[in-house]
Amino acid sequence: MSVTDAQNTAAAALVLFFLGLPIGSFLNVVAYRLPRGETPWNPKRSHCPSCGEQIKARDNIPVLGWLLLRGKCRNCGAPISWRYPLFELLTALLFAAAGLKFGVTIQLLPALLLIATLVTITNSDLDKQVIPNAVLLVSAGAGAVAMALAYPDNWVTWIAAALIAFGAMFVIALAYPRGMGMGDVKLAGVMGLYLGRTVAPALLFAFFAGAVVGVGIMATRGVAQGRKTKVPFGPFMAAGGVLAIFWGPQVVQWYLDTFASG
Repeated sequence: MSVTDAQNTAAAALVLFFLGLPIGSFLNVVAYRLPRGETPWNPKRSHCPSCGEQIKARDNIPVLGWLLLRGKCRNCGAPISWRYPLFELLTALLFAAAGLKFGVTIQLLPALLLIATLVTITNSDLDKQVIPNAVLLVSAGAGAVAMALAYPDNWVTWIAAALIAFGAMFVIALAYPRGMGMGDVKLAGVMGLYLGRTVAPALLFAFFAGAVVGVGIMATRGVAQGRKTKVPFGPFMAAGGVLAIFWGPQVVQWYLDTFASG
């Protein structure tokens, strides 16, 4: 990479960071409202969940507004969840990282769309243990267009990956309905659409991380109580998806070189 290309990539990452902050704020609204039967556009202004007071524009600045309010509503003093600034900052950092990895290329577009999807479903799944169908539907439609533009010669691979990931998770959900919901199944299909064959290590990581957390809960709360504790699986899938965005091809190539070569 030339010095000019490196400078352009760094500049793009910086722009994406500051673009990611308001986008992360909007994704917070989507994650909060959709599981509650609301829409992202109605009401137009965000409001305090406790007193219903509209949040003033100066208090709605991503991350900074929460810090200046010290995490409390200006009107009633009720605490405002730490998830709001966390997911705003997380979106910004992941957008910037994607800019560094993909540069100013068309391949950046599907990466940003998938990151936005994973951030949103993680937030909503942690909050209400719901993965909104609307988020997955919009993501699948936008992803199909973005992938066709970014990888026009590989459409068979990513369509096959989407179907296989969906089918595999559906079988698991049928076999273990208490631990897997249809939202997870549909999310696997969307991830396959974006990730292609790298969806495999993404899902493997999700199952491994979920198992580690499950064992940790049973170790601290006891086996009987641990089995009754509901842990949303979407965030583990999202973490695997993020890892696949940045390192998935290397993991697949390592596997092929190690286990599938001559």
